[in-house]
Amino acid sequence: MTGPRTSRYARDVAVVAFAQSDHRRRTDELSEVEMVMPVLHEVLAATGLKAGEIGFTCSGSSDYLAGRAFSFTMTLDGVGAWPPISESHVEMDGAWALYEAWVKIQTGEADTALVYSYGKSSPGSVRDVLTRQLDPYYLAPLWPDSVALAALQAQALIDAGETDEPALAAIAARSRADAGANPHAQLRGALPQGDYQVRPLRTGDCPPVGDGVAAVVLAAGDLARALCARPAWITGIDHRIEAHGLGLRDLTDSPSTRTAAQHAGLFDAPVDTAELHAPFSSQEVVLRKALGLGDGVAVNPSGGALAANPMMAAGLIRIGEAAARIHRGASDRAVAHATSGPCLQQNLVAVLEGDRA
Repeated sequence: MTGPRTSRYARDVAVVAFAQSDHRRRTDELSEVEMVMPVLHEVLAATGLKAGEIGFTCSGSSDYLAGRAFSFTMTLDGVGAWPPISESHVEMDGAWALYEAWVKIQTGEADTALVYSYGKSSPGSVRDVLTRQLDPYYLAPLWPDSVALAALQAQALIDAGETDEPALAAIAARSRADAGANPHAQLRGALPQGDYQVRPLRTGDCPPVGDGVAAVVLAAGDLARALCARPAWITGIDHRIEAHGLGLRDLTDSPSTRTAAQHAGLFDAPVDTAELHAPFSSQEVVLRKALGLGDGVAVNPSGGALAANPMMAAGLIRIGEAAARIHRGASDRAVAHATSGPCLQQNLVAVLEGDRA
């Protein structure tokens, strides 16, 4: 027997499997298809499903990283061209692809979904590529890179008395130490903070540049229980966005994250795990405050984005890592967060729960 879970939606939907690649600084010898295929095979094998038994497939990636339009169509070779599939794509982190797949299942048009995302950042300069996310008239022509903008946010937090450089170094050290138990992480174990990249952020406060893939399988209702011994039920999910102009925002806070968390039901009960998509150590400070996380919550036990940050997959990995802890009984109620854009501009929050005996 299982006890009741809080559900606010028409259908109960769960993450029933999660897989990811080993995240590496460079994968020059691999194409995107060759990166994706082993992960897709692994996640499907975990459920016993065949590709033809998946009701909906959704992917997340960025043509800017690949340097060519509609690059995601190539990775469909990794999914398989036959039998014909119902498929979609988002030019976003895979967490938003998961949201689209979750909506598809809620409508009743599918009972299962395969969600995958990938990023191959190594061929170019990510710091420069990400300037294209900025306002095209005022900010983008100035070419402020992602680290410089994160440093503005970090300095605002320090000026407000909410953190300091030793506290940021402690976040980085804890994340990399926790990553020691994660065989997929790009950076593991104790690492020096290094030199300043843009003051007050040092190398250790910034995410590594690397390549990687993640995938999950979603399933509804009794089918989820048939496919997974302890499904990670998505009891709440929501995403919100801040103003595009950085000058219109308080960089020390994230109202959109807080609002998404409220609508996802995060504050209805305590959580024991939080997987936060905080590419910079200073952003964990902002997210902890927005989500009201106390010291008793295990934050980024996987190492988080400071240990591996494959563009367009790191947010989906946060959901997958939280789900995996529920699958193996290490967590009962977890929150997963994904972000996109400069200084936590867009934020998605998902609450996951396991069945209670």
